[in-house]
Amino acid sequence: MHDDTAYSALSEEHEDDARWAYGTGFHDPLHGIDTTVPEGVDGAELGAYCLALGDDALISAQRLAEWCARAPDLEEEMALANIGLDLLGQARMLYTRAGQADGSGRDEDDLAYFRDPAEFRNVRLAELPNGDFAFTIVRLLALSAWRLAVFTRLTASPDPVLAAVAAKGVKELAYHRQYAAEWAVRLGDGTEESRRRMVRAMEEVAPYLEELYAAETCTTIGEEVEAVLRQVAGEAGLAWPRVRPLPGSGRDGGHTEHLAPLLAELQGTARAFPGAAW
Repeated sequence: MHDDTAYSALSEEHEDDARWAYGTGFHDPLHGIDTTVPEGVDGAELGAYCLALGDDALISAQRLAEWCARAPDLEEEMALANIGLDLLGQARMLYTRAGQADGSGRDEDDLAYFRDPAEFRNVRLAELPNGDFAFTIVRLLALSAWRLAVFTRLTASPDPVLAAVAAKGVKELAYHRQYAAEWAVRLGDGTEESRRRMVRAMEEVAPYLEELYAAETCTTIGEEVEAVLRQVAGEAGLAWPRVRPLPGSGRDGGHTEHLAPLLAELQGTARAFPGAAW
C-alpha cells in the first residue's frame, strides 16, 4: 500500500497542525478579543451563522463519541474521541458567540440541550448513523474537507471572534482531514471487503454533498472539496461517484428521522436535571 504518501499534497499547507483536543492547551484563542459585534455586521445574521456551524460540530461530535468502546482498536478509538472533542470545543465557542451576537444571551448549554430537533440547523450528513467504520471515515473526510475550506475563509471574517475561532479550528480540521484521508486510502487499497465497503460508503455520502456547498455563499468551496475527494479516492484506486443530490436542507430545519433520537440521548440528563452543575 502507498497510504503513507497519499496525504502529503493535501497537508503541506498545514504542517503545524495541532493534533490534540480543542481547549486542552493553555492558549485561549479568544483572549483579549473584543466581543462587540463590529459596525456593519448584522448581529442576527452572525448569530444564525455561528449557530449553524456550532450545530454541525456538536452533532458530528456526538456521532464520533458513539465509537467509544466500539472502534476497531484502542488507537482509533482515542483518535476519533479526540476529533470529537475538537469539534465539541468549536461548538462551545460558536454557541457562545451566537448568543452574544443575536442579543439573546443564550449560552452554550441553552443552545445544545434545550432546543428541539426542528430548531437545529446542522447539515443532514452529520446526523446520519455511523454505519460501519468505512462510512464514518468517508463522512469525516467529506465534512472535514468542507469545514476546513469554510474555516480557512472565515479567518478573514469581519467579526474578530469568528475569525479567531476559525484560525484555531483550521489547525484541528487539517488533522481531521488528514486522518480521514489516510484511512480512506488504507481501506480503499486494502482487502476486497474493505474496498467494497469504501465504495458503498462513498455512494451513501455523495448525495448529501450538495447541501454542504449550498450552505455557503462562496461558490469555490464545492470545487475545492470535490478536488480533495477525487484526489483521495484516486490514491485509493477508487473513483468518487457522481450521484443525484438529495433535496432538502438541515439549514432550513429539515432533518432526517435520525436527529431526534440522537438529541434525546445527548440532551436527556440536562433536561432531567435543568440547572444542575457538576
